[in-house]
Amino acid sequence: MTKKIYNEIIIVFFIFAMGLALSVESAEISFAPVLDLPVKCILGKDCYIMHYVDVDPGPGAVDFGCGRQTYDKHDGTDFGIPDMEVMKRGVPVLAAASGVVLRVRDGAADKIIDDRTGRKNVENIECGNGVVLSHGNGWQTQYCHLRKESVAVKQGERVKSGALLGLVGASGLTSFPHVHFTVRHSGRVIDPFTGLENNSGCNVAHHSLWGKTPNYIPAGLIRAGFASKPPDKADLWRGEFADTKANAEKLPTLLFWVHVFGTLKGDQEHITLIGPDKRIVTDSQKSLMKSNKSWISYTGKRNTIERPLIKGKWRGIYQLKRDNRTLIHLERIFLIE
Repeated sequence: MTKKIYNEIIIVFFIFAMGLALSVESAEISFAPVLDLPVKCILGKDCYIMHYVDVDPGPGAVDFGCGRQTYDKHDGTDFGIPDMEVMKRGVPVLAAASGVVLRVRDGAADKIIDDRTGRKNVENIECGNGVVLSHGNGWQTQYCHLRKESVAVKQGERVKSGALLGLVGASGLTSFPHVHFTVRHSGRVIDPFTGLENNSGCNVAHHSLWGKTPNYIPAGLIRAGFASKPPDKADLWRGEFADTKANAEKLPTLLFWVHVFGTLKGDQEHITLIGPDKRIVTDSQKSLMKSNKSWISYTGKRNTIERPLIKGKWRGIYQLKRDNRTLIHLERIFLIE
């Protein structure tokens, strides 16, 4: 056999092997379930995606859009809700596709975890209350952090796409109320936005598993409002500062605040407070000095005898820009009586 013929055989074999590998991958995708959103809400209005699957094969972290809304080894998509008060009202978690219930857990308390003691208390039950569904052909979906005593299905039960599984909660290892949604095929984590394993990297050819793929949103709003004191994350996750009006005599200060996700170092932030007389009371513009998974910003005015808060409608305006592109623009109204 000449060297030329030998090389040609090797090339043909390589092409055949690559084609076979691609056909197997295509076959796997063809048998994948078509996914609906696992939460009954409107993304960008009353819920949001806080974290995506980490697709970095190494120790770093990157989401499928080549952004940083994930963390190392994060194996799911986190659909968040604004706060624990919204959680108490009930946000349905739905089967993303038809299947059979493989496993369930309920009874774990809903609690924001922010220290080592809290982490130790949920050791081995990090998923909290949850459900695992089998969709056949090796495909499974998992739903974590459901609200205590909300799980609505039993092991072995057949469910249709859109069936109620439970309610969004904060059980297990979680720092905010959300449902952690994971897709697996034959035990391997699959990013539903790409149809690829979670070590495939970003900016690669892909095939979404979603029936209607949600827009990739690198930064967005969690909640915004007004407060009488500087808010912290614990306050906001509990659902405090939801009032839209107050008596002037009971307000030592009026602060307009925003709670957003996905800010990056260098983002341009502009926050303004306008009085009932349409005069600008405070106006702040700055470049953010570091990146944050979630970020709180506020501005305001003290209520003093010399310069009291006047009665009427106060307006807060917030804008976040990145590379001259507006990512967030919102306005909120507060009535002082």
